[in-house]
Amino acid sequence: MALDTESFHHSCTVVDLHADTPYLMRLGYDLGARHSPPLPRSAGLFHLDLPRAAQGGLSAQFFGLISFSHPWLRPPTLIDWQLDALERAQLNNPDRFVLCTTADEIRRARAEGKLAGLRGIEGAHALQGKLELVAHFARRGVVYLGLLHFVRNEAGAPAYGRGRDDSMGLTSFGHELVDELNRLGLVVDLAHINRRGFLEAAGRSRAPVIVSHTGVLGVHRHWRNIDDDQIRAVAGSGGCIGIIFSRSFLGASDLDGVCAHLEHVIRVGGEDTPALGSDFDGMVTPPRGLEDVCGLPNLTRALLRRGHSEKQVAKIMGENALRVWGHSPASNASESQDGECPPRPGATGP
Repeated sequence: MALDTESFHHSCTVVDLHADTPYLMRLGYDLGARHSPPLPRSAGLFHLDLPRAAQGGLSAQFFGLISFSHPWLRPPTLIDWQLDALERAQLNNPDRFVLCTTADEIRRARAEGKLAGLRGIEGAHALQGKLELVAHFARRGVVYLGLLHFVRNEAGAPAYGRGRDDSMGLTSFGHELVDELNRLGLVVDLAHINRRGFLEAAGRSRAPVIVSHTGVLGVHRHWRNIDDDQIRAVAGSGGCIGIIFSRSFLGASDLDGVCAHLEHVIRVGGEDTPALGSDFDGMVTPPRGLEDVCGLPNLTRALLRRGHSEKQVAKIMGENALRVWGHSPASNASESQDGECPPRPGATGP
């Protein structure tokens, strides 16, 4: 009997490691309403909302929280505002959307027919050099933190952007930050960091690291795509790599380009390493067939058509990401009597 690919897709726990929607939400975008991308080729924005997530079979969305590096723009406040926007979306859509921090909570949300929302910060400049803010954001439910974005910050240098320095590794603050993220159980995200800092952070972390959204140099040359040594470093940590849905990163305009990047990760890092990292609502132009979150079943079909097993496809679509967040914290951070956060997914403990 031929496989019903649509049913198979909706039987998977589908997880996307990165979308920038909360910044739109802070500006009034309604996550609960259906939208359509307004620009040709679905470029830029309006890729994700709750109705289309349900149609596309998305189980969990990790939301990237964006801020800007200038102190007068108050980066920590911008992060808090986006966290507030996600909490309002949960209140306004209690039957469709719930904020989560663990794999168990994601699976529970899926069983209840809700989209699980998880929160990550894009760039350590949001901390403004204050290590104690990590605990603040952990208490607010943040589960990963990207060390860099587009500008140099107290932790290191970007792969591209203002302050780029390919010879620079992690700063002393960067080393302390990796340790603090491990201690509090937040996952280290290595998207956007330069190669030297990437390898140093992956080597220092005592817990799995991720790359929430990227392409790979083994398929296409791009300033932020990662090489095979970087893939092996993430795989060696037990982490995963989210492949971005951006034509410029992929070097292709169709679904086969996404598949090619996922397949290269498998060849180099093994089948436990690839994941999805769309970067929806992050000014990307997605490939044909993935114009928005409704297109996710098309990716499942493409992977099966190219000969991947159901087990391997299920890993790519979400199980690899779930493994990284596969340990439940002992209690909520807000309930900790000493004011510190308990271990979260991937943590090895103090």
